Amino acid sequence: MARRMSRPRDARPATCFDVRARDAATRARRGVIRTAHGEIRTPAFVPLATKATVKTLLPAEVAALGYDMVLGNTFHLHLDPGDELVARFGGQHGFMGWQRPIITDSGGFQVFSMGYGTVADEIKGRAASGPDRRGRIVAIEEEGVTYRSYLDGSQKFMGPETSMAIQANLGSDLALVFDECTPFHATRDYTARSTERTHRWLRRCLDWHADHGPEHQLVYGIVQGGVHRDLREASAQEVAGAEVDGVAIGGSLGADKAQMHEVVGWTTAVLPEDKPRHLLGIGEVDDLVRGIELGIDTFDCAMPTRLARHGMALVPDPAHRWRVDLAKSRWRDSDEPIMDGCPCPGCAQGFTRGYLRYLARARETLAMRVLTLHNLAFLERLVRRLRDAIGTDAFTPEAAALRAGAAP
Repeated sequence: MARRMSRPRDARPATCFDVRARDAATRARRGVIRTAHGEIRTPAFVPLATKATVKTLLPAEVAALGYDMVLGNTFHLHLDPGDELVARFGGQHGFMGWQRPIITDSGGFQVFSMGYGTVADEIKGRAASGPDRRGRIVAIEEEGVTYRSYLDGSQKFMGPETSMAIQANLGSDLALVFDECTPFHATRDYTARSTERTHRWLRRCLDWHADHGPEHQLVYGIVQGGVHRDLREASAQEVAGAEVDGVAIGGSLGADKAQMHEVVGWTTAVLPEDKPRHLLGIGEVDDLVRGIELGIDTFDCAMPTRLARHGMALVPDPAHRWRVDLAKSRWRDSDEPIMDGCPCPGCAQGFTRGYLRYLARARETLAMRVLTLHNLAFLERLVRRLRDAIGTDAFTPEAAALRAGAAP
């Protein structure tokens, strides 16, 4: 592996996060996370650069939309092209040409998705399926996870130290510790035992990072505990009490939005004020609004880019989950824009819904590019609008307006 500088624990920065303003009626706060590659203005949505690219876009285009940070996927980049290769290119920053902050996940979510399927699979009672399900968990043990690669079926291992070493090679600014992400239907007993193991893995991750981790790299612990309030609160206190730079909230958060918001609320209520909080895998419009109200600082989600690749655009329409399917036949003759008044590059160019329907159905790359630009621009403006309102009397009305379908 690439040579790395070690960082003793007493050399860790005292704080990487400043809260600049708070909302008096909610837990919302506006702040800045400081990293080696620049500042992250919070609250913020974080686009996915799963395989070292925000799909269809140039890094400069993502930056021009107003984004400070992207997320790389430890699991996928380890399997292909390999984290040691990425390290030889200067880490993920040099490899993909993005010189702003990067956060990497730990690979723990892949433990969940290979073993149990996706969140949608488990809620709908479906068996995990499709080409990405070739990989399967062989064993989840104290040392870590043995699994089969979805690329070639070969047996692989990932544990706390492995995950941190991969993220060190990737050179991310924010690294997440290795965890097990249990499904919401797991028994309380299994969830409790899994959460305790995640805490032991947290200690191993921090010990490895203290001895071998890049000097610049911040480390986030991950709160687990399923849908059980006492387990969530205990996990939040355990993780926040360790020498972590920030706290992520992970795991299955429930069977519906109400339960998810409740679980997030339990967790943020007991987290310290001086550490940034990241909500893993959540990015629907209403969840962003509620998450910010509950004190979440950063979010990541595949939703906006995945929808774009399937011909869907984000629009201010809560009755239809803030989206419109432009691949449907009703738009064949439409000369409407994606969204009236939208300043994104696609709308500014004057592309019509009829044209984009044609491109989407033909699987033309331009449709994916235009809709990705539009969807990411939509979410960036939405979160910026809320961020700018924190600390003023406008935050509660802004949140209510966006929930009701105001255009960001």
